[in-house]
This record gives sequence, C-alpha cells and structure tokens, in this order.
Amino acid sequence: MIPNSTYRRSPFRIAVATATLLVLLTACEKNDASAGQAKLNDVAQQAGQKLDQAASYVGQQVDNASTATQQSLDSASKPSINIDPSALASSAHANLQGAASATQAALGHAAAMTGTGLESAGRKLQEWSSQNAASSAAPSDASDAQKQMDK
Repeated sequence: MIPNSTYRRSPFRIAVATATLLVLLTACEKNDASAGQAKLNDVAQQAGQKLDQAASYVGQQVDNASTATQQSLDSASKPSINIDPSALASSAHANLQGAASATQAALGHAAAMTGTGLESAGRKLQEWSSQNAASSAAPSDASDAQKQMDK
C-alpha cells in the first residue's frame, strides 16, 4: 500500500509549522530573553516530538510496505501446480494396461502369421518332396517315401 501524497507531506508540514511557530515566538518575545529561551526550549522539544512522531509514522509505512512486498514474493514463489498422487498412479496404471493389451494383440497377430507361414511352407515342402520322389525314384521307392511322409 502506497500512502497518498498528503501523508508524504505530513512530516514536512509538521516541521514547517514548528519552525514557523518558533520564529513567531522568538519575534514576540524579543524583550524577555529568559522567558523567550524557555519558550524556545519548549517549542524545540515539541518540534522534536513531532519529528519523532513523523519518523515513527514513516517507519511504520516502510514496515507495512516491506511486509506486503514479502508476502507478494512468498505467494509468487509457491508452485501453482498440484499433483494428486492417486490420480497420477491411476493414469499410469491405465497407460500400462493399454500398452499390455496392445502388446498382447500384436503378439497374437505375429503368432497367427507365423503359424500360417509354417503351414504353407510345410505343404510346399510336401508337394516338392512328393514330386521329387516320384520323378527320381522307382515306383516301390516312391510308395516308401510317401509312407514316410504320411507318418
């Protein structure tokens, strides 16, 4: 909180008023020097008190501004992100389940493709073996080879 301009001039006005009062009192009391000196001392003491009050007021305003500034800095330095551990764990668990499901589907597809490829390779090998055995061996040998393949 910044004090308005009347508060800033307040200590100055007090000092000016005190000085003016001092000048007026000394002008009025020219004839009586001892009485003037006593009054001058009283006015000086009052002026000192007013200046002390003004200094105290300024000190309070500085303290208030310092406190407000420190509070602003403290609130600005606190993180504004709040992380809920249970929500974080739940999200991580859901992500892991999704990844496991996707991995299982990919492995199943790979196994199916592998099985189909092996089945096709086995048929082609049987066809090749039977054609090769029929063309290169005697009829009795071909039937033996076919029996071996059927086992």
